[in-house]
Amino acid sequence: MTGPRDPREAAEREMMGDPDRVVITDKRRFDADGTPRATAESVLEGQVVSPAPDPDPVDPLAEMTATAQRVSAEYANYRKRVDRDRIAVVEMATAGLLAGLLPLLDDIERARQHGDLSGAFKGVGEGLEGVTGKLGLDRFGSVGDAFDPAVHEAIMAAPEDPTATVAVCAQVVQQGYRMTGGRVLRPARVAVAEPSSTAVAPPMDLQPES
Repeated sequence: MTGPRDPREAAEREMMGDPDRVVITDKRRFDADGTPRATAESVLEGQVVSPAPDPDPVDPLAEMTATAQRVSAEYANYRKRVDRDRIAVVEMATAGLLAGLLPLLDDIERARQHGDLSGAFKGVGEGLEGVTGKLGLDRFGSVGDAFDPAVHEAIMAAPEDPTATVAVCAQVVQQGYRMTGGRVLRPARVAVAEPSSTAVAPPMDLQPES
């Protein structure tokens, strides 16, 4: 078997310790992705092949900054949720307290209408009304208000109102109460009068002929 014709191939065989071994040399200097390859020539000539740089190096400072921002945003959302839940709990507790006081407020209003709200009872009644007002309680329901099923409860029908164009509260049997913000604790109980079906629209003024 004849020796290799290429001196570089003979040198490669001597380096491998087997002169009779057949060596297939890949002489490509670059891989498919463009990275330089460590060939026998580069090793013999003492060349050092530098590794390919990381195409997307990670910046530790940027990564820590992003993590801190994400944690801060999550904490802010948590605080908002806790505050919202706390407000809802306070509103529910206040609504429960005021709802329990409505019968007493009804008694005070009846006493006022009959002229019996006087003396010590008057001071207590007005004091209770002042406290409930500070807690956001508001009384509503008046004769002539347009009937609104969201805040009124129709318990009877009243005679038709020839002057009305919509259903109105003809009588307030029991006033309603709601909290600041619109939450209805008790609808106003009313008698409803519908517009008169025989009402005639007033005649339009006629312009004089020229």
